[in-house]
Amino acid sequence: MSANKLNKSEFFKRQTTLKEIGENGQEKLQNAKIAIIGCGGLGSIAAVYLAASGIGKIKLIDFDTVNLSNLHRQTFFTLNDVDKPKAEILAKHIKKITPYTDVITDLNAITKQNIKTVLNDYTLILDCTDNLPIKYLINDYCVLNNKTLIYGSLFKFDGYVATFNFPLSGKRTANLRDAFPKIPTQNIPNCSETGTLNTIVGIIGLQQANEVLKIITSIGKPLTNQILIYNTLDNSQFKMKLKPKFTKTEIEKIYKNETYQVDFCTNQLEEFTISKKDFLQKIKQPDVNIISVIENQNTILPFKKVTKIPLSKLKENPIELDKNKEYILICNKGISSYEATLFFKNKHPNITILSLKNGISNF
Repeated sequence: MSANKLNKSEFFKRQTTLKEIGENGQEKLQNAKIAIIGCGGLGSIAAVYLAASGIGKIKLIDFDTVNLSNLHRQTFFTLNDVDKPKAEILAKHIKKITPYTDVITDLNAITKQNIKTVLNDYTLILDCTDNLPIKYLINDYCVLNNKTLIYGSLFKFDGYVATFNFPLSGKRTANLRDAFPKIPTQNIPNCSETGTLNTIVGIIGLQQANEVLKIITSIGKPLTNQILIYNTLDNSQFKMKLKPKFTKTEIEKIYKNETYQVDFCTNQLEEFTISKKDFLQKIKQPDVNIISVIENQNTILPFKKVTKIPLSKLKENPIELDKNKEYILICNKGISSYEATLFFKNKHPNITILSLKNGISNF
């Protein structure tokens, strides 16, 4: 049913009945636009509820596809959605439940090279990712560009939510680095090892959506200068108080030198990777093309006949692939090449595209 056939006032009646919202608040929601990075557990929950509440425009950003282990907590996906892009499936679901939200998708992974292009038109950003370096990248970008960040993260039975870098009394409130100054580099548990209870995913995703609604309609108090930590086992919650300490100048220096290198938390699928041994045999075949996605094109490679296209440029201007050939993507550690492989597999599911496991550092 189209928007023209629906009664908009009736659609949002239960919400506009709240005197704190009313027609004026509903109009603010309709005129708002937000970006959600990550369409898994947190992002899917937040996106659906925000769309249903009347947010006018939502950009969904996620490079990943649905897999079977997602379904216990990412409840807007079904068995029929396995191996399909999360952002696209989520967008289709939203369009089924409301005609009043314009949904656009971006199937690229967020990187330092593309974050400005992806988020430039948005001032309210939701971080629903599960990768620490990327969380710091998003945080630092938002601080440097005066954007408000709705932060969410999970660990086993605990959930964390906060509103960072919010304009208040002429200044910006605390950000992620005011709580945790540096990106942890040791003893970071693998997500497949730690796991998470599905209910905490829903709770924190809804908390993020709740922050957005409060900010846009100017009601209540956002979770500024604090992080709300909620535990599902004993229903306890703790607010970690923060003070804005890191200046924009300090973060600018960090941003200039930090690579925000992604070490994929998820296990790389064997069907998308190739071992060093198999790779050395494969490259002898005439129909196999090697593509290096290393950003530094001057990097010395241990073999010849390689097409060099930096990952950032590859995503901006994807090359055409020959269905009669096979492709092996390489990088330093097998991280960027795996990301590029997923990117290409979404566009060319029937072409053989593999990532060199552990990269050229393995040679």
